[in-house]
Amino acid sequence: MKHRCPGNPLEHYSSRREFLYVGLLGGLGLSLPGFLKNQALAAQKFYESKEGIAKGVIHIFLPGGLSHQESFDPKPLAPAEYRGPFGAIDTKLKGVQFGQFMKHTSQIADKLTIIRSMTHGEAAHERGTHNMFTGYRPSPAVEYPSIGSVISHELGPRNNLPPYVCVPSVPNEFANSGYLSSAFGPFALGADPAQKGFKVRDLHLPNGVSDERFARRRSLLASVDEHFRSMEKSDALDSMDAFYQHAYKLISSQQAREAFNLEAEPEALRNEYGKNEAGQRMILARRLVEAGVRFVSLTTGSWDHHDNIKAGIEGNLPRTDQAIAALIRDLDRRGMLDSTLVMITTEFGRTPKINPTGGRDHWPRVFSTVIAGGGFKQGYVHGSSDALGGEPENDPVSVSDLATTIYHQIGINADKELMAPGDRPIEICDGGTVLDSLLAKKA
Repeated sequence: MKHRCPGNPLEHYSSRREFLYVGLLGGLGLSLPGFLKNQALAAQKFYESKEGIAKGVIHIFLPGGLSHQESFDPKPLAPAEYRGPFGAIDTKLKGVQFGQFMKHTSQIADKLTIIRSMTHGEAAHERGTHNMFTGYRPSPAVEYPSIGSVISHELGPRNNLPPYVCVPSVPNEFANSGYLSSAFGPFALGADPAQKGFKVRDLHLPNGVSDERFARRRSLLASVDEHFRSMEKSDALDSMDAFYQHAYKLISSQQAREAFNLEAEPEALRNEYGKNEAGQRMILARRLVEAGVRFVSLTTGSWDHHDNIKAGIEGNLPRTDQAIAALIRDLDRRGMLDSTLVMITTEFGRTPKINPTGGRDHWPRVFSTVIAGGGFKQGYVHGSSDALGGEPENDPVSVSDLATTIYHQIGINADKELMAPGDRPIEICDGGTVLDSLLAKKA
């Protein structure tokens, strides 16, 4: 039996006609500002009541298809044409090895859940990416929302920060809000934190615009918006209104602006992550989650190594390895690892056998995903691939299983139905199961 959860308390006054009756509260001894304050507090308590073990999620997506054989699932005993150009190194987990360029992450393997049996049937980049961002196979009939947008819809903002942020930009069309209102789409930085003089687009007032002038513009815009609403009602207008509200809160809140201030991080810590794309994106992600962002999605590197996988891995993996290990250590030192879920995914794996051009091609039948924190087990390997890295040997994990488990840890029931256009109810995630074997036992 499917169910629907109660809505946001503020939605009771979604109608402007109903909202006019709030004025009557003045005669009952409650001013409009006081009423709104109480409603805001009620909404915050509502959202907090739905939170799970994980208060924030950092999704590190490695676009192109990271080779599991060269990273989290090496095959050192396989023939050379399957083993590939590199060796394997020991990790902190007895009997568990990573690829030879995972020297930093191998030393924090005791903090990770390593899934070596991820599987789906989509060998095209777009379709595999859709799977990992939405928890659904693509459909011509429905545009599914990303996991970040569902979290934004269900849990709302915190500390005047957008609930869902993409670093540095929206990585693909499947990272958006799908059939949900565009108000639940991601906030994109518009600049790369690895760049010198990094500054988030549109976060500060333009030169010559004072706080007073900004407030007057806001009042004027509200009047214009009200005029258009009297003529037309649409999601576009509603979502733009929500966008402007979030933008005003960002610009007017010193706490929100400070969350994006990467210069506030100690130089030594920035160096620990690495002064490069991978390192600076990940340290900013940690900073945003620490400040209250619920879901941060970032990409790093390029992993579509059809040719010369040796050069591709050598050029990409060392920096990514360093940054991942630094992020996990940093979260752990700050006491944030238990409440922050770090998810490292890619759209699929690579073929078991090296091809004639020294690369590996697309392979969705089995690949690896790594989770840290957020109530997942530490130092645990789930499932395995066969001796050549071509098929799941045991405990296969589907995309819907993974998404359902992520939702569970952040406090969202994936069986809940959301409304698509045409009043069509669609489950947040269809067919997935919470994988209790991945989760740490509660004390």
